[in-house]
Formats: sequence, structure tokens, C-alpha cells
Amino acid sequence: MRKPRIISVFEHERLRIGDKGFTQVHLDAMLRLNDYHLGAYFEPISKGVKFSQYVGVIQVDGLIIEIHPKADKDEDSTPWRGVLLNMLKACGKLKASTTGAANVNRRHLNLLEVYFEFYLREIEGLTRMGLIKQYRNETKNVKALKGKLEFAGNLRQNLIHKERFYTTHQVYDTNHLLHQVLNHALEIVEEFTKGTRLYDFVKRVQLNFPEVDSRRISAKQLSKIKLNRKSAPYNYALELARLIILNYSPDIKGGQERMLSLLFDMNELWEIYIYKQVLKAVQGTDIKVIPQDSKPFWGPNSLRPDIVLQKDSKTYIIDTKWKRPMNKSASIQDLRQMYAYCRFWNAEKAMLLYPGTPTNQSFKKYETDDYHKNGEEYPAQVEHACKLGFVSILNPNDQLDDMIGSKVLYLVDI
Repeated sequence: MRKPRIISVFEHERLRIGDKGFTQVHLDAMLRLNDYHLGAYFEPISKGVKFSQYVGVIQVDGLIIEIHPKADKDEDSTPWRGVLLNMLKACGKLKASTTGAANVNRRHLNLLEVYFEFYLREIEGLTRMGLIKQYRNETKNVKALKGKLEFAGNLRQNLIHKERFYTTHQVYDTNHLLHQVLNHALEIVEEFTKGTRLYDFVKRVQLNFPEVDSRRISAKQLSKIKLNRKSAPYNYALELARLIILNYSPDIKGGQERMLSLLFDMNELWEIYIYKQVLKAVQGTDIKVIPQDSKPFWGPNSLRPDIVLQKDSKTYIIDTKWKRPMNKSASIQDLRQMYAYCRFWNAEKAMLLYPGTPTNQSFKKYETDDYHKNGEEYPAQVEHACKLGFVSILNPNDQLDDMIGSKVLYLVDI
């Protein structure tokens, strides 16, 4: 079995046919994937693609493309694979206390393999603990009358065999939807681990997993699954199975390639990560942290800053931006946005927070003339000030900085 080739790129980088083993087949498959996701992942360019802010991994036709974050540093040598994994853990996108989690720092593992290994270990643990049984309806021929007799089906199936009954009846076993979902994810993992170290592990897990109906699982079916007290231990395995199934793309037609993508929006990760780190930093203080606070703005539209901090009677706004501002200067659109946040939340200070070399600029006050809303004048209650803040996601050892929350609070000067 041929081991997949691995190539690494960075967000916003260009990849063209002929680069690093990238072929027309891979390009066509990726463009179909991008169309399926409304053009969010890439920008088509001449004979290639330009990546956006999505990072993660794509596997297609024997090729693995790892897309790493880039906005925080220029050096390509930054160990972003491990950094991204730890960032996903911190943001709740990856369970931190999974059996075998010590393996995630091995350099040869890609993001898909990490999720695959976590999933296999979850299934292995459930199998050892004992898989649950559930009631389900089954319609087939039986030798004794039980359940509901299907008259039309019975006439069709048993015109000659009068000793049989075609019925719908309840069965109590392991062949239910929950296990069929887990099995479908196992089949996908088997397909995408051929030629890797995980393939033998997949086959061992499948050998111990009960025989269930092999079926395609839709997003609608996944949304209907509700866990109860008895099935609660399945929660994380089901989350991983849902992630694997929903990111599997066998039906993007126009080619024969089967593709699995696991991509994360760095804008969202940066926002969640900063929120969780700030929340950790304010423990034991009287600072209140509110994520995604919302206020009506105009008709159905609303304003929603990323983070609102409150201390005593003062309010502070933080809006995260995963990008590099030109000449470390904010755009006029961003400044207007922060001004609106200040006025609607009556905030004293607002900060646009970017990744990058740490700097501590001074707050600059907005002009605080009276402004108009619905034809009436509202004098400013406080003077509003804004600044650009820069903080590195990494410490000097190129690892996630566990003091970043405190550094953000220092920049806000709360």
C-alpha cells in the first residue's frame, strides 16, 4: 500500500500545479471541494489555488496537504503542527485528556492522523467497556408470528412458504443507528489510513466492533441522534465520528477522487483562544468577561464585539483580528466598528487585537462631539479611546504562550 505524500503550505500561500507534487487531479478535486463550501477555503488562481484563513489538512488521491497558520510569524520553521494541535485543545476543538494524547507531539503525525487515533482509541475504550443495545424495528420473514404482520409483504414474500410470516417487530441488539454512525466513520478512517501506521490499528478495532448494517449517514441523521444516561459515554466518540463523516466528500462528482478535509477558520480559533485565555487570567478578580455580547443596531442587524470586559462601572471592548494590518495601522472600517462598539456599550476603551510582535501602543481618544441617533442628540457619557494591540501567540520557545491572557489584560490597561 502506497503511503500518502505530505506537503506543507501556509495560509494565504499559493500552490500551483507542479509545486511539491501537486497535480491537475488534485487541483480539480480541491476546486470542487471549494465550490461545495461556497468558495470559503481557497481562491482559484491560474493553474492553482491561493489559500485563505482556513488551516488544517486535506487528503486527496494519495496526497496530504497541511495548511499551517502564518499570521503570527514569518519563519517557516515554526513548529505549527504541534502549536495548532494545542490551540485546538485550548479552544475545545480537541479533547485534551484522551488516551494516547501524549502521541500528538510526534512530528510525523498530521492533523488527520491525530483525530483518527483519538477516534480509534475512543472506540476501543467503548468496546472494552461493553457496547450498549437498543430497541429497533426490523421488518423481515420469521418462523413465528410476532409483532405486526405486513399483509402486502407477506403475500408477496410467502405465497408458497405458508409457514413463514413477514412482520415488523422489535429487536434488542447492537445493530442500531448509533453504532452504524460509528461504523461508517470507521470505514472512512480505514480508507484514509491505508499505507500508514494506523491501518493495523483500524483493522483491530473493526475486528472487535460488532457487525452492524453498513450505511451512508447523512447530516440529517446525525442531527437526530440524542444521547441519554445510558449512551452518555458515547459523547466524544460521536463528536469525532460526526466531524469525520461531515468532512468526508465522496460525492463531489466530476472525478473519482475521494477527499477528506479537516479545516478550521483561524479568525474563529483566534477569537475563542483569546477569550478562554483572558477568562483564565481574570480568575480570582472582579473582572467580568462576556463573549459575543449583542445589541440591536438597525432593524434585524446587531452589533457583536468579540469580548466585553467589565470592571466596577467601566467597560472595555476587545475585537480580535487574525491578520497583519498594513504598517500596523487599522483600516477606517475597523476604527468605525470600534467607535460604534464604544458608543453602544458606553465603553471607555476599545482595542483591536492582532497577532504579531508584541507592542504596547497608547490609547488615542475619539472625537466626542454629540452624535445623532434617530434624529435626537445623545451627548457622550465618557470619552472613548481606541488602540491597536499586538501579542504573540507563541513564547520564545515557539510554544503556545500560557501567559497571553495576562498580556492582553495589560494591553487593555484594565
